[in-house]
Amino acid sequence: MLDYSIMKPEGILVLKLHAPLSKEDFAGLGAAVDAYLADHPKLHGVLIQSRKFPGWENFGGFAAHMHFVREHHKKVDRVAIVTDSPIAGMAESLAKHFISATIKHFPFADDAQAFAWLEAA
Repeated sequence: MLDYSIMKPEGILVLKLHAPLSKEDFAGLGAAVDAYLADHPKLHGVLIQSRKFPGWENFGGFAAHMHFVREHHKKVDRVAIVTDSPIAGMAESLAKHFISATIKHFPFADDAQAFAWLEAA
């Protein structure tokens, strides 16, 4: 399950992951982000927050995630990964090769620092 909101004045997309991600999560998210981008040139940042990464519900959820990233990554300045998950460092290093946004990992307790970093974009 994925909760999302767009902080419109700041241009920051906040994603909170609670359960394995599904295809439906990304359908709703894609529509919301596309509506925002229809009126704005880009998102200044994306904050991904989860104490631990929940994974995907199935291959359809994974494929929808990759499609969302492919369609939107060029319209994002920065991505803050806020988690205590041990895979965050690997995800940060790997994603740098595939997306144009600057990516930075923050411990789960440092969400305020992550927001400040995104707002500085």
